[in-house]
Amino acid sequence: MSETHVHAEPARGTASEGGSIALTDLAVERFRSVMAQEKLGADYGVRIAVASGGCSGMSYSMSFENQARPDDTVVQQGGLKLFIDCQSSPYLQGVTVDYVVGLHKEGFKFLNPKATRTCGCGESFGV
Repeated sequence: MSETHVHAEPARGTASEGGSIALTDLAVERFRSVMAQEKLGADYGVRIAVASGGCSGMSYSMSFENQARPDDTVVQQGGLKLFIDCQSSPYLQGVTVDYVVGLHKEGFKFLNPKATRTCGCGESFGV
């Protein structure tokens, strides 16, 4: 059984292509807002994962959790914990998570420099 790895990421904004996942300030603010609405304690964080599926081959998923799993990497950004499993980690390197507000859609947006194709809804990608 492997141990959990914790990385502190002081800068938020844009991740470099080879770097870890990054959250924009607006994404951090929105995660915190939803966590407060859900009355989740300070021990909670966000699990960001990649799974097979979606119209472009792979899709992102997010959930709130309060404990790392074996082999997780835990990244701290803006005081927010991100849980990333070892299978998703290579697909999330260099990804920036933003929160966008538009006329037709509001939500989290994944900016992935490694994606060779994405679907129109932005929910899936291919590499």
